[in-house]
Amino acid sequence: MSHAEIPNAEPLHSTLVAAHVVYGLHAVAIVLGIVGTSTVIGGFVGSVPSIIAVIISYVKRGNARGSWLASHYRWQIRTFWFALLWLVIAVLMIVTLLGAPIGFGVLVIVTIWLVYRIARGWLRLLNKQTMYA
Repeated sequence: MSHAEIPNAEPLHSTLVAAHVVYGLHAVAIVLGIVGTSTVIGGFVGSVPSIIAVIISYVKRGNARGSWLASHYRWQIRTFWFALLWLVIAVLMIVTLLGAPIGFGVLVIVTIWLVYRIARGWLRLLNKQTMYA
């Protein structure tokens, strides 16, 4: 039986380190969005650090299968894709002009949500706690 098949197994150290790197890269993407000219969400889903982070998540999630760490990879991947979805929705609203105030509101709400998701996930990772799917 491989490590990935053992239920509730301790994750491989490299997989744990990679999860920290992913949260760190996402945090850098948020900071770049705050200090840069783009929106935080645009910086999150369109920046090199965040794209690298989601690729690492997909590559490493198989090694975390069967451990408490698997939920963090699922959390990270979902955070990325939901942020992209909400960015597209907000941009479509803004382009219609009539929906612009709502679209800008969505950008603000999703920015707060992103900061929450990354902070909450990283804190739970530091405490070796699972994430809620």
